[in-house]
Amino acid sequence: MPDHRGMTGRAKARTALVVVATLAVVGVGSVMVLQANAQTAPGSTQAGVPAPDMAGMQMGSAAQAGADSSTIAGAGPVTELDKTFLIKVRQAGLWEIPAGDLAQTNASSEQVKRAGLHLLDGHSHLDQLVREDAKMLGVQLPDKATAEQQDWVRQLTNAKGAEFDKLFANVLRSSHGKIFATIAEVRAGTQNDVIRRHATQANATVLDHMTVLEDTGLVDAKTIAEVATAVNPPAK
Repeated sequence: MPDHRGMTGRAKARTALVVVATLAVVGVGSVMVLQANAQTAPGSTQAGVPAPDMAGMQMGSAAQAGADSSTIAGAGPVTELDKTFLIKVRQAGLWEIPAGDLAQTNASSEQVKRAGLHLLDGHSHLDQLVREDAKMLGVQLPDKATAEQQDWVRQLTNAKGAEFDKLFANVLRSSHGKIFATIAEVRAGTQNDVIRRHATQANATVLDHMTVLEDTGLVDAKTIAEVATAVNPPAK
């Protein structure tokens, strides 16, 4: 007969070895988890790469921003054309927002009223954006429209019905056509990220406004021709 006591002893020995091996594996796993937690803890290093010196980075950014008032860190230089562009966007809003508002009371055409709403919405957004970007870039903006733009508002204020519709469509289409060319020039040549973003937004807004103004059916061919001459004058 087999010695059951011997078999029982050997079984116990194997069981003990399994328990010891299991405890060893668990112990190694715990050590690995603790090391991983230590590596990913705030302020620690990971994969041998030192944690960034945030204080040093902030001081460097401030020093860079203060070193040149015409440059925002990571944005690029601000040219005179970039500054002029922001000023023109600001001035456009100062008279086209009132013009869009007048369209709601003085126009007889629903298409003209619709164009006025587009002006109100688009230039309200652009005016907020231009004030934010100008502050960021240190550009001084005007608080009044040009004398010519103020005169257009006076003319629109005094016009009613069909007279208003015609004047509104042609004056606004002419103004948008001229600044559209300036936007293209700025967007194509600026090295400043903030100006580039602003020109992209302004381009979309002005294109929308020209489209809704043309949709009124009131824009004269003469107006388009005058814009073409203004943005691309004939060689002397």
